[in-house]
Amino acid sequence: MSENASATDDESVATVTPESLKERIDAGEDVFILDARSEGDFEEWRIDGEPVDVVNYPYFELIDGVPEDLHETLPEGERITVLCAKGGASEMVAENLQAEGYDVEHLERGMKGWARIYEYAELDTDVDATVAQYRRPSSGCLAYLVVSDGEAAVIDPLRAFTEEYVQDARALGADLTYALDTHVHADHISGVRDLSGEANAEPGADADATPVLPAPAVARGVEYDVTYETVEDGDTLDVGDVHESQSDSLANRDAVRLGDVEIEVVHTPGHTTGMTAYKVGDVLFTGDGLFTESVARPDLEDPEAARDAARVLYDSLQTVLEMPDETVIAPAHFSDAATPNDDGTYTAELGDLRENMAALSMDEEEFVEFIVADMPPRPANYEEIIATNLGHESPDDERAFELELGPNNCAASEDALTN
Repeated sequence: MSENASATDDESVATVTPESLKERIDAGEDVFILDARSEGDFEEWRIDGEPVDVVNYPYFELIDGVPEDLHETLPEGERITVLCAKGGASEMVAENLQAEGYDVEHLERGMKGWARIYEYAELDTDVDATVAQYRRPSSGCLAYLVVSDGEAAVIDPLRAFTEEYVQDARALGADLTYALDTHVHADHISGVRDLSGEANAEPGADADATPVLPAPAVARGVEYDVTYETVEDGDTLDVGDVHESQSDSLANRDAVRLGDVEIEVVHTPGHTTGMTAYKVGDVLFTGDGLFTESVARPDLEDPEAARDAARVLYDSLQTVLEMPDETVIAPAHFSDAATPNDDGTYTAELGDLRENMAALSMDEEEFVEFIVADMPPRPANYEEIIATNLGHESPDDERAFELELGPNNCAASEDALTN
């Protein structure tokens, strides 16, 4: 039995937590996974990594024992980690394998448990502030915490993890004052409302952050039951200055600051009409406009207008490309094609992306044709997720979490993106 596994008696199957399994993968340990979900679920999303060897065999074909062709695939003398969607079927499969003499464990809470992993790492930047990146390995979602002089803002928060943002801000000696979305997300449920002092939902009900949305995003029909602010291109944010009216805009303010730094608003439509980046010093939080391995897809807001949106995206990327090469691109997602930094974070300097990403050197017509030619499948449940993030639907916490399961698929195809 591995040190990360536990058993209640000699006959019990060992259990490994998602966090422990992730630590082993990150450490480069060889991991063999038997994924007992359906072939469709497996193809949509699964646990990957350089040291991971994975076989898919649906659990309903394993109820009566281990088929001979699976015996031929399974390793001898190596621990096998069995997983399923929620952890129930995998335990049954693991028991059958253990009875056959295999060294086996099953993943606690299955892929739903894997989706609960949320990692925190502080970025090494020249900004006079603490800038931290949150990573959700199961979906590739990224969020950010910016802390300066006792004030904090979270960018693109996920509803499922609102408690983490509040606790981490407090651990850094700050009050979480603003919760900003870069756009209306299509892959996860936003946490901006749950971080509001007006929200009664747990676990973030003790937070008192003001939700902030780009004004063009609100124009899509946002209907929130909490007070929020809007921002437009060229605005800057003061995390400590809260407005009272839901219709307030920051457009007419003088330059203001978050502690010792400004948060600048840069409208970058294309992925959506409201897509907006936030700039803090040399860090540009690009949302879903520009990733470290790809660019945005333009079809999630209006599939019929994807080609026109791709042209808008091209113009927005030209605006970003006018920034200095040293600008740190901090996106809202990463995919399996992205290469992490040595510390596990996903950022890149703009100059490196300019040199290595083919899409950034295309002319407009070539870019548009490339983007619309081979877009990946849309995120699962994206229409219901968008409706929730607009405030039109109100799923409970469990349903909201289930809507997010699977990959984000918010980027264009990665094929031919690199030079």
